[in-house]
Amino acid sequence: MNINYVRSFFPGLDSPWILMDNAGGAQIVSTVTDRMVQFYRESNVQLGASYGPSVLATERVAESQRIMAGYINAADPSEIIMGSSTSLLLRMLAMNLGKYFPKGSEIILTNCDHEANIGCWRELENLGMVIKTWKINPITLILDLSDLERLLTRQTRLVAFTHTSNVLGTVNPVAEITRLAHSRGAMVCVDGVAYAPHRMIDVAAWEVDFYVFSFYKTYGPHYAMLYGKKSILLNLPGNNHYFIGKDESPYKFQPGNVNFEFAWGICGLIDYFDALDKFHFPENENSDLRSSLDRVSILIQKHEHLLCERLLSFLSTKPQVRIIGQLSATETRVPTVSFVVEKTDSESIVLQIDKHKIGIRFGDFYAKKLIRDLGLEAQNGVVRISMVHYNTLEEVDKLILALDKII
Repeated sequence: MNINYVRSFFPGLDSPWILMDNAGGAQIVSTVTDRMVQFYRESNVQLGASYGPSVLATERVAESQRIMAGYINAADPSEIIMGSSTSLLLRMLAMNLGKYFPKGSEIILTNCDHEANIGCWRELENLGMVIKTWKINPITLILDLSDLERLLTRQTRLVAFTHTSNVLGTVNPVAEITRLAHSRGAMVCVDGVAYAPHRMIDVAAWEVDFYVFSFYKTYGPHYAMLYGKKSILLNLPGNNHYFIGKDESPYKFQPGNVNFEFAWGICGLIDYFDALDKFHFPENENSDLRSSLDRVSILIQKHEHLLCERLLSFLSTKPQVRIIGQLSATETRVPTVSFVVEKTDSESIVLQIDKHKIGIRFGDFYAKKLIRDLGLEAQNGVVRISMVHYNTLEEVDKLILALDKII
């Protein structure tokens, strides 16, 4: 991967700081802001009117639905629901499913998710739902399917889990988990926030019922998207005005409508990935979207593997360091690396790294139940280094040099 070409798309990287807190929020790509400015200049009006700028605005928002459906391989644009954040979209979904599921229904959650995919479901206990917890293996730090199988019953209506832990960096086997849940008659809701910046999304191949992620973690604006199977969404009540019909998806889930400029802006992600594909694979100029995304995803994954392996190899040489997650870079890991240092407060490490103008982070990252169950609260959680494809090996080496003097 030509890293200089990649970085030329991210104006925020023109900074004295090395940015390795990307799981908290990645840099926005210029093709996204270009489209946002275009919307402001040419079509910054309300949708649905007959005059020219409104027609254009309406067409652009509809085109965004179509483009995003292709981006995640959804069957229909009506399956794409936009909103301000993953947390809000999951709360909206939980509110609707709470009215749809009968009392006594079981919902299975994990203890390694971000609280966004836990708290909203736990609140359904107030409506008579039964909540169960699928806990990670405390030794391997993975979700064992055998444990899930024991939790599933005829009353299970939903299994909510993370595609990739924002602390562990572990990629969970979404397709396998989904098949198991479906075999028992349960739906699945997958939080893809920590996965989406690193790999291609394919909701059709995984057969998931719901999939949600945030664009500000995925090189876009502070915005989010929820995918839901059309057959399910049509049966949910929605939370828009009473006169919005049940068949008006996604509008019935979007009170106040979408953010128009963000909707048009996120189409710039496809512009960016298309540019990467054409630059690195010019022989495939006329290929379809999914093939293009697949090539770029593999390219990104290979580069991120190098970043992750370089850092993990260094940390593994330090006997006082405990890596929280897989110890080496594999296909089932993204370059989000968390660790603790024996008898050391995690905050103290991060504050010393700040002096080197390298941005990393400490804490629980809203995965409070995971940090609690791992016994890491007293250390102020973990030190987390979260890299993406625009980071360089040289940046990793500078971080290693700084860490080597501290731990």
